[in-house]
Parts: sequence; structure tokens; C-alpha cells
Amino acid sequence: MAVKAGVGHSNHRNPEQAGKLAAEAALKEAGLTACDFVMMFATVGYDQQVIVNAVRKATGNVPLSGCSGEGVIAQSFGNESNHAVSLMVWKSDDLKFKNFKATGLKEDSKAVGASIATAIGEVPGDAQALFTLADGLTFNFDKFNEGFNGVLQLKKPLKMVGGTAGDNFTQTRTYQYHNSEVYSDGVSCAMLYGEGTLATDVSHGCSAIGAERTITKCEGNVIYEIDGKPATKVMEEYLSQGEITNFNLSMISLCLGFKAPKDVAEYQGDEYIIRVIPARDDAKGSISLYTEVKPGTKIWMTRRDPEKMMKGLDELIGRMETSLGGKTPSAVIQIECMGRGKNMFREEEKMQLLDKLQAKFGRKIPWVGFYAYGEIAPIGDKNHFHNYTSVVAAVA
Repeated sequence: MAVKAGVGHSNHRNPEQAGKLAAEAALKEAGLTACDFVMMFATVGYDQQVIVNAVRKATGNVPLSGCSGEGVIAQSFGNESNHAVSLMVWKSDDLKFKNFKATGLKEDSKAVGASIATAIGEVPGDAQALFTLADGLTFNFDKFNEGFNGVLQLKKPLKMVGGTAGDNFTQTRTYQYHNSEVYSDGVSCAMLYGEGTLATDVSHGCSAIGAERTITKCEGNVIYEIDGKPATKVMEEYLSQGEITNFNLSMISLCLGFKAPKDVAEYQGDEYIIRVIPARDDAKGSISLYTEVKPGTKIWMTRRDPEKMMKGLDELIGRMETSLGGKTPSAVIQIECMGRGKNMFREEEKMQLLDKLQAKFGRKIPWVGFYAYGEIAPIGDKNHFHNYTSVVAAVA
């Protein structure tokens, strides 16, 4: 049986109605009365438990994975309001999803990665990818990845595709969904396995500003000093007064560029891996990342570059077409950085980015996604954490 997928969305303010309407629209688009799996994203203006319950009821209580987003995505729909939901229903005899959950990222992300790997057990030979949706405030990707791979010990890492949950930029609490459960400080994962083609790609659009800098004091994912100065003070050299006093504004304005490994640089045609700065401690003069850092690491301050973003999407589309080998996708999942949405662009400019991708792949393809605090995608045989990127996964 070929893949049958459908996407529905709603911005109804009532969570029960929004969930019901989105689920019914998705089933109708897929031509289904029942499905096998649901992937769901919603913004946090809703009562999260109510909207998840509504979707579960409308889709027959089948397995569900998802998270809250800074916004949600569907065909010609990029909604970053407080009330928006987008979900995909899925049914296939050839390609299936199996979902998993774990909590406790803040205390020990490595243990959470190990817990997910233990729950998976033996990875099927036809495993395509692990869609990984994590808390955007407590996730440490490097530790999670270490724990995950330490248990599985595969010759070739299982692809991870996904991102971190958002909370309308309040930086207070994000949500993950697993079946009927709504929780925080955890991950919601769904392994895609079976016969089919999965093409993934990533594109960013940031340019370096200023000279090379050096991390001189750090611990784990916290940077205390750059060039012997408090990290927060170095940041302020590149920020306006308004950005200095408004952390959320500085977070979407300035990010760090790390020298990309040779294989990554050649693949993406850019010499940097981008890291957002999700937290800062003015008392300690420190900034935090989602990944680990070491003293002596060279970094560059970077800002988003709209022209580079557009060019990067053209290159992404070309690579995806090659990976798909002429096949038309049955469904597309997109994880878009919240820094590529309303926080940077006017509405028409934001939609232009979405339109560029969707017009090329096809207007009738079921398309679901969300605006994230961070993105996860492989480059070559290694999984990476990304920021200010667009991650696209097409199933054919």
C-alpha cells in the first residue's frame, strides 16, 4: 500500500474545536476515515491537554507525536499566532512510525538519550530516521546524542531529524506530546521505518561580522569568557542599545558561528555551523548554547542574511531533487527556525520563504511543520544540531 498522508490546520481559538477541525481536514485530504499515526504541532495559547485530547478523539486514539511550536506550518500556511495548530495523519503498509518518550533533560540529557535508545532496542534494518522533538529550554543535543549512540552503538548512526519546542518566545515552558500525554523537559520521538525513500536537507543564511574570537573560559554548554572578557560584554560590542536591554531581541539578532568540519563546509557551501544563544546570565557574564564547547575554540559573531537565505533555499531544492531521484514526495516535514519567521520578516517576506519551497515540490503535497528554537538534521553520516536553519524531510 502506498503512503496516504493528509495535513489539516486551524487557528480557531477554542482548543477543542481547533483540534477537531484540523484532524478532520487532515483525514479528508488523505481520503481516510482512519489512520495509523499523527504528527502534531500547536502554539501555546491553547490549553495543551485539551487540544491534544481533541486530536486524539478525532483520529481514533492512534499513536501521536509532536510538540509546541513558536508557530506552525502547512501548505501556504505559516501561522505564528498564539492559536494555531497543524497536524499530519499517516497510513501505509510500507512505511510506519513507532513512537517513544522520555523526560529529565535538564537534569541529564545523556540519560534521556540512553533511555530512548533502550526503548527502541534493536534498530530495524529498514529504519529511515528518528524524528526527535525536544524541550527548547532544557535540551543539550551533544549529551543526548552521546547517550543515544552509546547504547545503540550502530556502525552508521540512525538519522535524527527534528527540532526543539517553542513557547511564543516567553522562554518559560515548552510542551511535548506523546499519545495522550502532554509534558515538559522531555523528548517525543517517532522512528520511521520500512520501504521508501527519505531525503533530508538543511539550509542556513547567516554571515559573519567582525573578527575571529576565541572562547577562553567555558564549562559544558556555558561560555564564561571570550578573549578573556565576560561573554555578555563581548556580545554587547555587536548589539544596539535596544538589543542589549531586550534579551529576546538580542537572541534573534546575534548568533555564534563555529568553524564547520570539512565535510559539513563542503556539503552546505558555507564555512560555519550556527549556534543561537538561548540564555545569558548577566551576574556571571555567561551565555549558554544547546551544544558543548571547549576552551580555545574559535568563533565568529554572525547575523542573519536574507539574501543568503533565499540563495540557500535554491541550493537545498537542487540537492533534494537529486536525493529523491525524480520521485514525487508523499509528504514533507519542515522544521524552520523561529528566527526565520516573524521575528525577522514582514508577513509577506516570511511567506515568500515558505512559498519558494512549496511551489517547487508541489502544492498538493501534504506539508506539515513548525517554527522551532533549534533544528536537528544529519549532514553526511553525522547528526548535527543547527540554528537559524530550515530543515526539510521529504518521504517518497
